[in-house]
Amino acid sequence: MATQTPAVRRSRIGSAVASGRGLMRAFFAWGSRSRRREQLLLECSRQLLTVAEELHRANLIQQHRLLVEQLDRAIDDPSLAAALSTLRGLTEVKRRQMLFANREYGVLVLTYRVDGCCWEELLSRLRILCRNELFVEYWTATAEHRRTLPDGSLEAKVGLAVDAILEDLRDADEWWVVNAESPPEPQ
Repeated sequence: MATQTPAVRRSRIGSAVASGRGLMRAFFAWGSRSRRREQLLLECSRQLLTVAEELHRANLIQQHRLLVEQLDRAIDDPSLAAALSTLRGLTEVKRRQMLFANREYGVLVLTYRVDGCCWEELLSRLRILCRNELFVEYWTATAEHRRTLPDGSLEAKVGLAVDAILEDLRDADEWWVVNAESPPEPQ
């Protein structure tokens, strides 16, 4: 080994360099493939999250559809209305009106929950609904129901917004006057 010629040494060094280059190429190629795999995994994760969100929305819509079907049957049949309503001392007509007001309110909240409208648009639609005397009567009659909602829930936050809208409407000369400080969007 000590008697190697310079040409042999250069050839071994050259093959070592070539081998090192090959390893470097393989390493960087592997790194490139690894980065691509990571990108694909991130994209798959994003798509899976999107599918999960859409499935959640679809489940909310299906649940609401079942509730609306029950409300529709109760509105059509006074005996079912009595079974579905928790309000006491109402005539058949008034009970059906209250169920319908609840149905309309539920449609607006669902529209917001499934991203069918933004918070400001929900407040605008609720402001219009709050002009209806029957809805105001329904809202007043169900105040105790809303007290049982968890503080951070969407329903509780929307309930507070409706309370604020009704207060504004009591104080305003014109119904379309919007309070400068609308309730903030729930987080």
